Amino acid sequence: MSATIGGHDRRPGFWVYGVLLAVMLGSAFPIWWSFLIGSQDAAAINQNGMIWIPGGNFLANAARVIDTIPFWSALGNSIIVSSAVSLSVVMFSTLAGYAFAKLKFRGREGLLIFVIATMAVPTQLGVVPLFIVMAKLGWTGSLWAVIAPGMVTAFGVFWMTQYLRDALPDELIEAVRMDGASMIRSFWHIGLPAARPAAAMLALFTFIGTWTNFFWPFIVLGPGNPTLPVALQQLQAAFYVDYSLVLAGVVLSIIPLILVFVFLGKQLVAGIMQGAVKG
Repeated sequence: MSATIGGHDRRPGFWVYGVLLAVMLGSAFPIWWSFLIGSQDAAAINQNGMIWIPGGNFLANAARVIDTIPFWSALGNSIIVSSAVSLSVVMFSTLAGYAFAKLKFRGREGLLIFVIATMAVPTQLGVVPLFIVMAKLGWTGSLWAVIAPGMVTAFGVFWMTQYLRDALPDELIEAVRMDGASMIRSFWHIGLPAARPAAAMLALFTFIGTWTNFFWPFIVLGPGNPTLPVALQQLQAAFYVDYSLVLAGVVLSIIPLILVFVFLGKQLVAGIMQGAVKG
């Protein structure tokens, strides 16, 4: 029977797939449009108002991008920064989320509210004091100036706290503690495996956000040791912007993100479904 009691096994209708298809196409269109412009030359862009057919200059434009900016060093910097920040955020946020969700200590709720409230503070307000701190540490121009401030986030703490409150039974932790396990050991063997689905999504969100971050790396790194978004800014001249060159660079910058989704998407979805299907 295709329709069971309560409709829990009912298949989604045509309109659901239509909405999902529309969202997918709308999300993919900016990437496709960037590729269309990046595959043209400046003359074709100026002559044609709307371009719907790819040109044959994408590889040439990509080669120009690599020759114009320090592409490979910027790519390496982005990989190092995004990977380090993602791993750090997942580890520290999971530790903090485990403490807020399962440990009983005085002021727990008030401290959690304070952490969440920091999300309302605009990033721009902390740029000046943060830059002064980085300058006193001698980290300006170094990747540490980008990695250190992002090692833990209020969103990550909130995300992991909310997930572990429901996903990890208190009885399981009490049973492990009664067997003689320390708090750190109970976290490592019980809390961390239970947090894997949420940790995977947090790692993905953090990696993408760090990879595309432009504001703070542009201020603290500068053109001497840039990440990829900062390096792409060098493609814009003072009085003339070659959009075919700029958008070819944009496409090159998002290829690693697409590869992350291609190779890790199935594992991420499987982890989410595993965490969602609970008794």
